[in-house]
Amino acid sequence: MGFHTFDPEKAEKLEDSGRYRYVSRDELVAELDLADGETVADLGSGTGFYTDDVASFGDEMGVSVYAVDMQEEMHDHYREKGVPENVALVTATIDDLPFEDDELDAAFSTMTFHEFAGANALAEVARVLRPGGRLVVADWSANGRDQDGPPVDERYDAAKARELLTAAGFEVEFGNERPETFILVATN
Repeated sequence: MGFHTFDPEKAEKLEDSGRYRYVSRDELVAELDLADGETVADLGSGTGFYTDDVASFGDEMGVSVYAVDMQEEMHDHYREKGVPENVALVTATIDDLPFEDDELDAAFSTMTFHEFAGANALAEVARVLRPGGRLVVADWSANGRDQDGPPVDERYDAAKARELLTAAGFEVEFGNERPETFILVATN
């Protein structure tokens, strides 16, 4: 839908541990199912809240993480906080990723899918994920109560998100609609 991006002036809100009630570190890491030496991208990384979780989990396994955000200001906030050694900051839009074909083993998007989920962006994600690569999407649901997150009319529900992913060539292996959010796990 891409109605807006998150306001960098409110970046400190992205560091709130209350975000774990929507998707926990353990849930995200489990769904990514990372293996030694893999490369993963956080699509819409913001200040690196979830990037840090994946990076710290994967550090001992030699996992490399790209923090992808279209707003350099978000990377500035991340730099101020401190970027882990196994994380590289990438300023790019999701529909024009600077990666080689099949370069990534996995990718994830936490609460940003609604900002980029067009056909071009999803085709680009499919291009950079290796065959069998995993994509984990946790986002605000259009079926939500509009208590947190973007306005409901800027969101997808799990069924529509699944439809978009399937149209882009992904196979959705798992999906769960929740009171305010959904999570989908797909392979390329």
